[in-house]
Amino acid sequence: MAHVAVGFLTVALLAVVLAGPIWFLLLFLIPAGVSYAVARYRTVADRDTVTARTLFGKQTVRWEDIHGLRFGRQAWAVARRRDGSELTLPGVTFATLPVLTAASGGRVPNPYE
Repeated sequence: MAHVAVGFLTVALLAVVLAGPIWFLLLFLIPAGVSYAVARYRTVADRDTVTARTLFGKQTVRWEDIHGLRFGRQAWAVARRRDGSELTLPGVTFATLPVLTAASGGRVPNPYE
C-alpha cells in the first residue's frame, strides 16, 4: 500500500520535472529512495529469533535475549534487551501484535486475548 503513495508522489513530480530543466529529472530519486526504504524496513520473526531490517543493515536477536516490548511515541515497537539496549522493530505496531505472537510461537503475549 505504501508503494501506491510513492506512485502518487512520482506522478505529482511529473509536473515539476516536465516544466523545468533537464536536471529536474534528479527529483525522481526522491520516490525511488522512498520506495527502497519501504521495501527494506521490516521485522521478520520466527520461533527462535527476531530480525529487524533497517535501511542499510539488519540485526538478529534471540527471543531469550529480549526482556519485553514497549510502545512509546514512535510508531513501531521497541524491544528492550536484557543487556539494557533497545532494538526498534520496524512495522510492528500494537495492532500487529497478534501476528507477532503467532510468529514467535507464543513468546510475545497477545494483548487481545
